Amino acid sequence: MHRLKHRTPAALRIRALSAIGLCAFGPMVSTADEPGLPKSIDEAIAMEHADALPRTAFYDTPALTSSKPGDLLRQEPGNGYALPRGATAVRILYHSQGADGADVATSGVILIPAGSAPAGGWPVIVWAHGTSGVARQCAPSLQKDMYYGEEGLIPMVRAGFAVIATDYHGLGTQGPHEYLNKTAQARDVIYSIPAAHAAVPSLARRWVVIGHSQGGLAAWSVAEMQVKLHDPNYQGAISVAPAAGLKSMLVDMGKPGSTASYYLSYMAYAMRVRTPTFKPSDMLTGEAPQRYADVTTKGCWYYAYAAVLNAPVGPMLKPGWDLLPAASRFIEENELARVPVAGPLLVIAGEADESVPLAPLRAVAARACKNGSALTFRSYPGLDHDPTMEQSTPDQLAWVRDRLAGKPSASNCTSLVK
Repeated sequence: MHRLKHRTPAALRIRALSAIGLCAFGPMVSTADEPGLPKSIDEAIAMEHADALPRTAFYDTPALTSSKPGDLLRQEPGNGYALPRGATAVRILYHSQGADGADVATSGVILIPAGSAPAGGWPVIVWAHGTSGVARQCAPSLQKDMYYGEEGLIPMVRAGFAVIATDYHGLGTQGPHEYLNKTAQARDVIYSIPAAHAAVPSLARRWVVIGHSQGGLAAWSVAEMQVKLHDPNYQGAISVAPAAGLKSMLVDMGKPGSTASYYLSYMAYAMRVRTPTFKPSDMLTGEAPQRYADVTTKGCWYYAYAAVLNAPVGPMLKPGWDLLPAASRFIEENELARVPVAGPLLVIAGEADESVPLAPLRAVAARACKNGSALTFRSYPGLDHDPTMEQSTPDQLAWVRDRLAGKPSASNCTSLVK
């Protein structure tokens, strides 16, 4: 994609999606003629190629027998990124764990603001990104704009925060990506922190996690895990438009006329990774089974989006799909608010979000309040999925500053629980 002024590919994607009232993770209308989005598979490939950085042997998995989760395996200067003037990046490879505890290598990048670190080190935000794809080449650290660009990520650096940004294992690194698996993604977030400190000693110890969409699920899961981990440096979590209520999302994506049906391939991929005996064709119908392999291997978000532009209208989910053991397991394991969280949690919703609708997310937040979570719920009128992340960033950063300063966070649970 051509860059216009200082807009990154991610920023162009947000503006295009916002202008036509659709989202990056949900049912959409026909958008083949919209600016900023590909009109064909070939154009999608060209756009992704223009933003790509070369994947080198840095991302290959070394032996993990002599390391433990959280250990830094490799580091190198992060070159080629679109950063604020004077800011720098360090790419890392570190030891993490999958949902079942398997040892994995995960890649990521640390973004360091311009200038010298303040006393005590750079204040730290640990970042969990939204859906970029499920193929190995879809790692944000392999993209010039790190996938999000000005949609919250670069403003964090510009505001003086160091950002530890995991890719999640299977993106960049070898092996399958455990897409939308809240335990796997939360572990990648948590284990990125000691690895980042080993690579960049000028980072402060205290940290807050922020995640959007897929990353919103991960950030909330980090807060749940901290009940047992008791990390004294953990100061709270921000979950922006988290992927809550997966079953209702799948139902909407499978309706006739949804041009977000490519997400069903991602979901089927996630179920197959979690339950290897599952066959995507057991759940998908229409042309979706034929597109599955291409969407999950040949490209990333733009490719998947373009793959359904001319798809025939029709149902994409087989009746009874939700009764399949792999589907029910996937949905059950990734529900939020079934256990309390540690520390303060800020949940942000867009009141016009078509992928994570306001009412179901508000209900999940109310359930979290009932189980004793210290939660603040904030919604933004008129904002869809991606614009919610972009336009709430100043409020997020103000909340982070207060948490790192040790100020208490006020809960508004009484307004959620009737």
